[in-house]
Amino acid sequence: MRLENKVALVTGGARGIGKATSLRFAMEGAKVAVCDVLDEDLKKLEDEATEKNLAIKTYHLDVTDREEVRKTLEKVVDDFGKLDIVINNAGITRDAFLVKMTEDQWDKVIDVNLKGVFNVTQATFNYLKQNGGVVLSTSSVVGRFGNIGQTNYAATKAGVIGMTLTWAKEFSRYNIRANVVAPGFIKTPMTENLSEKVINYMIEKTPLRKMGDEEDVANAFLFLASDEAKFITGQILGVDGGLVI
Repeated sequence: MRLENKVALVTGGARGIGKATSLRFAMEGAKVAVCDVLDEDLKKLEDEATEKNLAIKTYHLDVTDREEVRKTLEKVVDDFGKLDIVINNAGITRDAFLVKMTEDQWDKVIDVNLKGVFNVTQATFNYLKQNGGVVLSTSSVVGRFGNIGQTNYAATKAGVIGMTLTWAKEFSRYNIRANVVAPGFIKTPMTENLSEKVINYMIEKTPLRKMGDEEDVANAFLFLASDEAKFITGQILGVDGGLVI
């Protein structure tokens, strides 16, 4: 059990990569606090965890609300006694070409994908520094190379990388590691409504000629959260089928 006796918090954990990561961590012995705004999906996950006898507890959390983040963190630590691992995974898209992107589309993506990561990491720091810990955040290949129609999303994912590299330097004195996972084209609820033409384009662009699964990203998070990665910090782990080469 690679995460036995560890307590992990996963934002955006009700479905997609977050859900896969939450289940994977729990199967490896962690107690997992899953946070999201999708209450229906949170209930489904909690029911699934109960059936599988996994230590998962769910919490409604809007990562853009700093006070709600603070109160939820207090509740999580009260429920589990400590916090060892933070997975910043909450994210949204509001795609549009730059000339057509509205201020609302820009603000919403920045608030969730960038400010939300800042809010959660800042609020968890005092808990993590007690015993050392791990902060892992979901970026994207888009954050490194951009993408047409995703000015807002690319900006946030590049920002997550920049913040994480900064945190790796700031947190090292407290034995807290900070790393980024940067997925490529992954089969998730966020991509399932794309047209067949777009899907085929994604596959064609990826050297391994396929899309990744949510579990591929969950396994990357698992490795970086485990003691197997105890000397790894300030790194960007691409899970992209070779897309960046």
